[in-house]
Amino acid sequence: MEVDVKLSVEQGDIASVGGPAVAVNLYEGVTAPGGATKAVDEATGGIIARALESGDFKGRLEEVMVLYPAAKGKGVPERVIVLGLGSKDAFDTEAARRVGGLLVNTLRKLKVERAATVVHGGGSGKPARELARGLAEGVLLGAYRYDDWFRDGRAEPLSLKQLTILDRTKGSLKGIEAGVAHGTMVAGGANQARELANGPGNVCTPSHLAETARKLGRKYGFKVKVLERAECEKMGMGAFMGVARGAKEPPKFIIMEYEGKNPKSTVCLVGKGITFDSGGISLKPGADMELMKFDMGGAAAVIGAMRFAAESKVPLKVVGLVASTNNLPDGDAYKPGDVLTSMAGVTIEVKNTDAEGRLVLSDALAYAERYEPDAVVDLATLTGACVIALGSHAAGLMGNDEWLLDEVHRASTSAGERAWPLPLWSEYREMVKSDVADIKNTAGREAGAITAGAFLGAFTNAYRWAHLDIAGVAWNPPPKPYMTVGGTGAGVRILAELLTNWRKPKGTGPAPGPRTSLRSLPKATDGAFKAPAPRTGGAGPRGGAKAVRKKKRG
Repeated sequence: MEVDVKLSVEQGDIASVGGPAVAVNLYEGVTAPGGATKAVDEATGGIIARALESGDFKGRLEEVMVLYPAAKGKGVPERVIVLGLGSKDAFDTEAARRVGGLLVNTLRKLKVERAATVVHGGGSGKPARELARGLAEGVLLGAYRYDDWFRDGRAEPLSLKQLTILDRTKGSLKGIEAGVAHGTMVAGGANQARELANGPGNVCTPSHLAETARKLGRKYGFKVKVLERAECEKMGMGAFMGVARGAKEPPKFIIMEYEGKNPKSTVCLVGKGITFDSGGISLKPGADMELMKFDMGGAAAVIGAMRFAAESKVPLKVVGLVASTNNLPDGDAYKPGDVLTSMAGVTIEVKNTDAEGRLVLSDALAYAERYEPDAVVDLATLTGACVIALGSHAAGLMGNDEWLLDEVHRASTSAGERAWPLPLWSEYREMVKSDVADIKNTAGREAGAITAGAFLGAFTNAYRWAHLDIAGVAWNPPPKPYMTVGGTGAGVRILAELLTNWRKPKGTGPAPGPRTSLRSLPKATDGAFKAPAPRTGGAGPRGGAKAVRKKKRG
C-alpha cells in the first residue's frame, strides 16, 4: 500500500502543543529529563520524572514508554510517548531511523490520527538534517504494510494521518525540512520496491512491472519504453530470450530514462526481473518455492530508485534497465547443455537453468553500453551462495573499478544498508570459462557468489561497473522497528545515496576491451576514457536471436 502519512515541520514548543500524543526521548543512563523532554515533563506535572524514579525505563535504544497525564487542559497532551535513544555517543542516522519506526508502530497501536514529535538525537553531535532524514525514513518505512489480500481482519490499519515535527529554534528549521523531504522521497522509493517484491507472482508479472514503470514515469517525470519479445529477439538478446522461452507470460525489457537539469554524468541502473523463479528444467526443491516471487527484487529496486531520482531531481542522467520474465519448465524451455548467444556476441553454455539471473542481466548489461555511461550498477537476488557468505546482514559487492566500488560502499554505509566487497580476481574469471562456449552460466558451488559476478564481468569491460548481490537482504530482514516481514526494498537507499552525492568519476575507468575477455580486473588510470561505439544490431556469432526457437503464444 502507499503510505498516506503527511510529515510537516513547524517552529513551536512541543510542551504546549497538546493533542492526542506527543513524543519525546531520553538517552540511556539519564536520571533526570532535559531539553524538550523536561519541558513536557513540567507541563504534565512531573509524569516523566516519576517514571524514571521507578526505574522501569532505562532509555535503551528501541525502548518505549507511554504515559497518560492526569492533568487536563489546553496544551496538555492525552498521551506522552517517551522513546529510548540508547547511548548518546552511538546515536546516528540509523538509530534515528529505528526510533522513527518505533514511534510509528507505537502510534499504530494507539490508533491516533495525529501526533507531534521532536527530532530525536539532539546533543549527539549529528547534523539535524541527518537526524530528521533518519526519523522520516523510519516513520514511513515503519508505516508500510503489505496487507492487500487480508479479508479476515488481520490487517493492521494505520490511523495516523499527520505527524508534526517541532523545533523551537527557527534557524534549525531549514535543515530539518530538507532532511524530512529527502527521507520522505527515499522511503517512497523503497516502499515502492517493497510493494512490487511482495506482490504474488500471478499479479506482479513482467507486464505489471512494465505498467508500474509507465505509471511512475507519468507521475514523476521520466520516459519509459518497453521492448516486447519480437524486438528483443531482433536485437539479439539470446540469453534473455533463452530464459523466457519456457514462460507463457510475455517477457518485457523495460527502459526508463530520467534526465536532470544540466546532467553532469550518466548512471545506468540494471535490475534482474525474474517475477517467479521455479529454477526451470533444473527445478528447485518445493520447500519455500513460493518465496521466489521476490526474485525480481533487483528490478523492484531499480524502479524505486528511478522514482527517487525523478522526484528528487538529481542533476544526472539516470537510466533504469529491467529484463523481466518468469523462469519456468515447459516443452519449449531452455535446457542444461544448450548454448545461448548473448546480445554482446558472447556464447554461453547453460550448465544449470536455475542460474538464470545472470543470463537476463548479461543482455541488459550489454544494452547499457549504448549510453556510454560513467557508471553502471546492477542489482540482483542472484545467488544463495551470497546468503551463505554474508547472511541477511549485507549485500555482496563486486565490480571492475576501485573508485566506483568505494562510492557504492560509502553510500551503503551512509544509507544504513550494508554492502560488503568481495574479490573478483582473475582466478574466478578462469572458473567461468566453458569447454564448449565462451563462458558457462555456473562454475559450481565453490565461490558461487563471486563466480556469478565474474560471469557478469564478461559483459562490462566497456564501462565502470558494480554488482550488488541482494539475495540475502531482499526478504525477511533481521528485526528492525522500521522493517516488517516481507520485501525490504533492498538497494533503493544505497542507490538514492549514490545518486544524491554523485561526484564526477576519478580516473578513466576500465580500459575498453573485448567483452568476451575474462582478464583480471583493470584499475582506474589517468587519461581520457571513451566506451566503444554501441552495437546497434546483429547478434554476433552463431546467429544470436535466430538461435532462439520461436513459437506462437496463445
